[in-house]
Amino acid sequence: MDITMHLSALARDGELLADAAHLAGLDAITPSCPGWTVRDLVRHVGQVHRWAADHVAEERLTENETLTGWPVDSDLLAWYSDGHADLVKTLTAADPELDCWHFLPATSGLRFWARRQAHETAIHRVDAQLAAGQTVTPFDPVLAADGIDEVLYGFFARRPSKFSSAEPYSFGLIATDTPRSWLTVVDAEGAHTARLIGEADCEVRGTASDLYLLLWNRLLWHRDDPSGLDVSGDPAGLEHWRDHAHVRWS
Repeated sequence: MDITMHLSALARDGELLADAAHLAGLDAITPSCPGWTVRDLVRHVGQVHRWAADHVAEERLTENETLTGWPVDSDLLAWYSDGHADLVKTLTAADPELDCWHFLPATSGLRFWARRQAHETAIHRVDAQLAAGQTVTPFDPVLAADGIDEVLYGFFARRPSKFSSAEPYSFGLIATDTPRSWLTVVDAEGAHTARLIGEADCEVRGTASDLYLLLWNRLLWHRDDPSGLDVSGDPAGLEHWRDHAHVRWS
């Protein structure tokens, strides 16, 4: 995906998040983020948007760990929307080759932040929609596949030793609406992903959107209730992954 596509997704999903948060109300529970209300969700995403925009606007070469606070509840959704709009504007105006601090591999700081904020906002948009009792808006297959790449080749490739298993296992993800597939092997040295070649302990077929949500634990799935996914083989390893593989930026 290019920067323009990431920015388009960021703009769209940020607005959908605001709409769902308004519908749900700030006190609504977010079932996909245990312990959080919609208020917590909006505060978090609003802070992250401002944090990301600061690194790009100021062309920071080191991490700025400062996160801003938030306003009172009556102003919270407007504050979120202002920050989202400023982030889109800042990223749109920046030099594509901008050099600034980032924490996953990328060919430029701007390409990293456009991609990361597109997926940050996309997944939390899902959280808001679930809290509002809405049907989750499916993701474009290209965006969803890019999000799977970010999780498997980005977050879990940079520090493989942070996530490992004494008993090796593998799982394959096969998208049914775009020619993409992934094979992830987890062993004592960590998680390793490649294009799907050969057999895995467990294979999951579904739309790229559903596979994306599955990896982010936003698709309620169990071996006895695969939520429309076609699951073959032994899903024990995949269940271990979903129970223990937590995405963190630090």
